[in-house]
Amino acid sequence: MSAHQRGTELDLSWISKVQVNQPAVLRRAEQIQARRPVKKEWQAAWLLKAVTFIDLTTLSGDDTSSNVQRLCYKAKYPIREDLLKALNMHGKGITTAAVCVYPARVCDAVRALKAAGCDIPVASVATGFPAGQTHLKTRLEEIRLAVEAGATEIDVVINRTLVLTGQWEGSDFIKTSTGKETVNATFPVAIVMLRAIRDFFWKTGNKIGFKPAGGIRSAKDSLAWLSLIKEELGDEWLKPELFRIGASTLLADIERQIYHHVTGRYAAYHDLSMS
Repeated sequence: MSAHQRGTELDLSWISKVQVNQPAVLRRAEQIQARRPVKKEWQAAWLLKAVTFIDLTTLSGDDTSSNVQRLCYKAKYPIREDLLKALNMHGKGITTAAVCVYPARVCDAVRALKAAGCDIPVASVATGFPAGQTHLKTRLEEIRLAVEAGATEIDVVINRTLVLTGQWEGSDFIKTSTGKETVNATFPVAIVMLRAIRDFFWKTGNKIGFKPAGGIRSAKDSLAWLSLIKEELGDEWLKPELFRIGASTLLADIERQIYHHVTGRYAAYHDLSMS
């Protein structure tokens, strides 16, 4: 929730004075991407931590109740139980942070998670996803319907015309992209957004969350994102309340890397369950 939403007078005049040192941002992004990842036990621990930040997502035009049900099962059991036992992490309640679906599939997700006996939040991409260009009344109704169906988190697609004309809106999180663009979550853009979050916190005392989404597919990438958050915002942002990764295929690669760490070999296609 922003300072404006809490009733505090929010001075946005400083936004017009913001300047971005693009060469410096690009150098910082290259530094993050070039860094060698942590190894062995440390890597396995960080990968399990990454799992807990994932909004496990399906946003396909052919989504059905059955594939949403599989997704929810995978959200509750993201890593094979024997692999967790080998790492002495079984019974620790490791799940993804949320399940993210279209509004029409929220009921399916809520039902599946309830049947699985877990309270993982259901997020929904309401408000005319991915363009956000439907009428305000329609977008508000879509939010209402998603919440009525059981969604506890809403990924709002803002009308970008408002941003381009300086009519800013408050939020609990900011997100790099819808995941449906040609280019989605990139490190240079993320660095600028994270420093804006940091500046906003320094000025208002309010912590805003961050969610990169789209194109994050490899375990190595997830470690780079965690490292970036830790270095730019600190450990206090490394929790699901303030950091999420929107992804659909990332979890599969993380589980493959953990399988390799435990067994010393890479998993065959049939070794790991599909979401």
